[in-house]
Amino acid sequence: MSSEQLEVATRGRGLVDISAEVQAVVARSGVQVGLCNVFIHHTSASLLITENADPEVQRDLERFFARLVPDGDPLFRHTEEGPDDMPGHVRAALTQVSLGVPVRAGRCELGTWQGIYLWEHRHAAHQRRLTVTVIGS
Repeated sequence: MSSEQLEVATRGRGLVDISAEVQAVVARSGVQVGLCNVFIHHTSASLLITENADPEVQRDLERFFARLVPDGDPLFRHTEEGPDDMPGHVRAALTQVSLGVPVRAGRCELGTWQGIYLWEHRHAAHQRRLTVTVIGS
């Protein structure tokens, strides 16, 4: 078993491809067959496995969530940190804060068009902390 923490800088709302960083942790672990778990230590950012070939997929996801959970919605009472904070919490609750990915031949066994992404839900840039744990043999 191996576990590492990663710090990922975001530029504000949007997706950041972290596939290479996660793959590097798996490679350093020496695990050939097992499971890689990625966990984000935040409540206004999340993790996602999605298409990595057409960036329009990411823009469509962002447009969908902007419609689903709009900034500044008067429904929200938690507003001290700005109009994007509570929507960020809702977006994270609707997505994932932890991902499990199979490991085979020393690599995350992602599909041809899949990538691992950190999804920043706030407008401002942030430093996000992840724990990547690899178990297996």
